[in-house]
Formats: sequence, C-alpha cells, structure tokens
Amino acid sequence: EKKVHKPLIVELPYPEIDDIKEDKVTALILSRAYSGLHSELSAILQYVYHHYYLDKLGEHENAKTLIKISIAEMMHLSMLGETLLKLGLDPRYINYTPLFSEYYSAKKLSYSTQKDKMLLDNISSELVAIEQYKDIIDRISNQKVQALLSRIILDEELHVKVLKELLEEYWRLLKEKESA
Repeated sequence: EKKVHKPLIVELPYPEIDDIKEDKVTALILSRAYSGLHSELSAILQYVYHHYYLDKLGEHENAKTLIKISIAEMMHLSMLGETLLKLGLDPRYINYTPLFSEYYSAKKLSYSTQKDKMLLDNISSELVAIEQYKDIIDRISNQKVQALLSRIILDEELHVKVLKELLEEYWRLLKEKESA
C-alpha cells in the first residue's frame, strides 16, 4: 500500500481568494509564476523528475522529501490557477509576454541525475521563484493577490531551508567517506 505524502508547507493558513475581482493586468503579471520558466508548474515537474533519480540512488527519504515539496508546489499551482481565472485570464499553461504567447515547455528544467547537482538546481530554482514573487508583489496593487504570494513565499523559503540541509548532509557524508 502506497503512503500518501503530506505537502511540505509552513503551518499557516493561506489567504482567501474567493472575492478577487477581474483584473487582467494583474493576471498577466502573475501568470509567469503559474506556468512561466520559473513557475510552480516547472517546480512540480523538476521535483518529480529528481525524485525518480534520488529513489533510484537508494535515497528514499530524500526522494520522499522532494515529493512532499512537489505536492506543496501543486497546491500553489492550484491556488494561482484559481486566482488567474478570477482575475479574468484562462489558466492555460502558457507563457504570456507583451509581444507573443507560447505554450509551456519543459525543455529548460534541470534534468540532472546527480544528487548534489539536483539539490543545487532546486535551491537555485526556489531562490529565483522567491525573487520573482517579490517582483510580482512590487508590480501589482491587488492586496489579496499580494497576500497570497507573500504566504506562498513562506513555503518556498521553507523548501530552500530543507534543501540546504539535505545538501549540507550530503557534503558532510561525502567528506566522512573521503577521510575514512
């Protein structure tokens, strides 16, 4: 029997998004966090991919951690999709730009299969996502969307902390192995 994993999230509620009004400008700015290059969709796909390889390497607990993070990212994707719809934008997996729009592509994800590179790539992706969320918060005036993004940032910061701990543990074990 497969165990159901809980998301790796901060134990705080997410702000309500029920009464968000239509605002296509905010929606277009927000859409990159939904399905752009450094988006929740990218995070989900990258974590699931890396989970396969950590599991293959016998790193079952670390693989589970990546799945728990991916579940948190799925929750974020769902909240952002609902928000985009309320803001008046079709939540398709499209990278909207001022000049053109193109459907999401997974070609820029990290496809590393080495543990330290996976962890470093995931830390980097989380840090870029956090900065992107902060930039979106600065560029929009919708306080409800700002509150949602601020809450999501707390989860992303937790992911960075956990991933850094896994990387430090990996390096510590590697050093012990080399000095033995």
